[in-house]
Amino acid sequence: MTLALFRDDPYLRQCSATVTAVSDAGIEFDRTLFYPQGGGQPGDSGTLQRADGSRLAILDTRKGDTADAIVHLVASDAARPVPGETVTLELDWERRHRHMRMHTCLHLLSTVVRAGVTGGSISADKGRLDFDLPEMLLDKAEIEAQLNALIAADHAVGTRWISDAELDAQPELVKTLSVQPPRGQGRVRLVEIPGIDLQPCGGTHVARTGEIGRIRVAKIEKKSTHNRRVILNFA
Repeated sequence: MTLALFRDDPYLRQCSATVTAVSDAGIEFDRTLFYPQGGGQPGDSGTLQRADGSRLAILDTRKGDTADAIVHLVASDAARPVPGETVTLELDWERRHRHMRMHTCLHLLSTVVRAGVTGGSISADKGRLDFDLPEMLLDKAEIEAQLNALIAADHAVGTRWISDAELDAQPELVKTLSVQPPRGQGRVRLVEIPGIDLQPCGGTHVARTGEIGRIRVAKIEKKSTHNRRVILNFA
């Protein structure tokens, strides 16, 4: 089991951790601030520093074979630490922060375009959501104006937890049509922008919408009869 520090504090940039497993797949720790790839958000990258001061690049982060395991990927020829060793983990913060900004912005986009979400992805430079919109025409300028108004209003962004049963009783909270939030652990994490948005999400987010910065709607694409794709860039 890896304690996921990013769930409670996405702004944490550095922490100490103890190596619990080393394999060809990568390195596992008792705790981490590295987000593993999932929900359209890329896995984090950064560095591992050993007690002797030597550093090892963490190239990517993925979910492990068990529900609570997080694997940190390193170069295949890297000299790896051993189980029981204590190291310091440090994020590539600039990259992570851009993921946080864009991920939060996509939550806002899902409130501006009122349709089921069929897919999405995030990178350090752009993000997109796909919507189930067989008939509706989307206005690029209007979407951009509404998004930037929500950003400029500097709404608070927070998290809370509900039980699996509570989520089952409120199916309208789930906006994604193709992917359901994980159940079976007793509780589900919600990301909340009070009065604006509330939905299950395990990703990392900024604390206030104003931190996102201005956004540009780069393109709106018709991907299929039922699928409209909205692509965002940082302005």
